[in-house]
Amino acid sequence: MDQRLTRFTKLLLDVMFWLGILVTLSLPLLFKLVGTYIKEFRAFYLPLTVLYLLSGVMSLLIVRQLRRMFDTVLADDAFVTANAVSLRKMAGYSFVIAILSLARLFFMPTPATAVIIIVFSIAGLFSLVLCQVFEKAIRYKEENDLTI
Repeated sequence: MDQRLTRFTKLLLDVMFWLGILVTLSLPLLFKLVGTYIKEFRAFYLPLTVLYLLSGVMSLLIVRQLRRMFDTVLADDAFVTANAVSLRKMAGYSFVIAILSLARLFFMPTPATAVIIIVFSIAGLFSLVLCQVFEKAIRYKEENDLTI
């Protein structure tokens, strides 16, 4: 099986993970700079910084789980319990991001924030459904492995 696309996607996730760490750690400084141009970032510096930092950490945790899942895909063993667990974790992280974004509406209500809430809520639901699909596929695989 040609795994070039999978390897490329894994590389992309690796780059996103390390750049995401850099961006997340630099948020306090970036928000100070942005505050010179946008008054909300000056007026609500601390709460916005905390909310965005927490959202950044949740996003990094999602990418981390995706990286783990891609390792199993590259090993040609995707239907394992660890992937179902990763999907369940990603659902939780997605819902946390949606809730954090909901809290951001009190400080900076924007249409983009509303879109983020919708997208991460759907991502959380999708991850839960995909987790159930994986759990069922794992059961079928285990039954098949036991069959002679």
